[in-house]
Amino acid sequence: MRPNLPILFIFITVVIDAMGIGLIFPVMPTLIQEVSDGTLADAAIWGGVLSAAFALMQFLFGPIIGNLSDRYGRRPVLLVSLVVMALDYVVMAVAGSIWLLLAGRIVGGITAATHSTASAYMADISKPEEKARNFGLIGAAFGVGFVLGPVLGGLLAEFGSRAPFWAAACLTGANALLGWIVLRETVTDKIRRPFSWKRANPLGALRAVTHLPGLAALLAVYFFYQIATAVYPSIWAYFTTERLGWSPGMIGLSLAAYGLGFAIVQGLLVAPSIRIFGNRGTVTFGLVIEFASLIFLGVVTSGLLVLAAVPVSALGALGMPALQAIMSRRVPDDAQGELQGVLTSLTSLATILAPLMMTQTFAYFTKPAAPVYAPGAPFILSACLLGIGLLLFSRVRKRL
Repeated sequence: MRPNLPILFIFITVVIDAMGIGLIFPVMPTLIQEVSDGTLADAAIWGGVLSAAFALMQFLFGPIIGNLSDRYGRRPVLLVSLVVMALDYVVMAVAGSIWLLLAGRIVGGITAATHSTASAYMADISKPEEKARNFGLIGAAFGVGFVLGPVLGGLLAEFGSRAPFWAAACLTGANALLGWIVLRETVTDKIRRPFSWKRANPLGALRAVTHLPGLAALLAVYFFYQIATAVYPSIWAYFTTERLGWSPGMIGLSLAAYGLGFAIVQGLLVAPSIRIFGNRGTVTFGLVIEFASLIFLGVVTSGLLVLAAVPVSALGALGMPALQAIMSRRVPDDAQGELQGVLTSLTSLATILAPLMMTQTFAYFTKPAAPVYAPGAPFILSACLLGIGLLLFSRVRKRL
């Protein structure tokens, strides 16, 4: 077995996770109307419920799955989750009611929490000096999935509202088969530890990992970054329509461009940045670029400038792999799954909170009675949140 095949499997797993929502997104309005016999407005409301349920399950089950992988191993957790995910897509492909779709999204949110196990596996097989680079590969995989999902979903929608689900089921099943063939177990008796419900619930896991010196502040930085950058999927379509007058096709193109830039930065530039700036310097550089990008989007009025700024904005993605590497190096080998589970839960919590915050802010500053017309206000709010994270990191970095 070639040593890079497990890494390829992890890469594909994260790509499929990232594709999951984007692949089915183009057909969700039509599918929801089909099964609920409601209007497009009703479908939008149900779409929000389905998205929130998906994110909530990731928040709740990220630490559970991470702890299960610390006890029973990464391989069985990943393979079982992929098989269940494939079956879940089949159920959604044949769903005849909105409640079955909701059940499918709940199960999908649980199985998509395998992102934490994939990250833990990557930590297991990486030397300390390789962790930032390999976490960058995971980020690149997310970017690739972010680009491919909506594109493939839109193409498959030509064959009916159920076609993307069947495609997702086939992709996930094929990846499970690949994992069965190439994946070796990395959890040995030396680092295996008993499963604990105290550590497995999100709050208990958070308390457990924050007992390590300096980790609480780093987790806070991670959370502020996640909730700040969640502004993009939350209001990008609304913002670009209102401020820039873009069509749906242009909006999709811009998202693909950003996802491609994200993938290139995390896949190719993380390791060179670590060599030049070190982990701490790379985190700071990434946070500063992201902060400046959010301020820029808060005040920009030109679509051409937005597109021209994509390569620079994408550099903000440099910071997170380095931050994950710092945290991973501070956690014992037998707690890597737990740490990655906590990070998954924090990301999911940000995914739950951000749409509520950002859409309400956008609505307030674009309504006729708004005190100031400011479609970019959500980006300014996000910049403020990221600024808090940057300040926290500047205060703790000397102790890292």
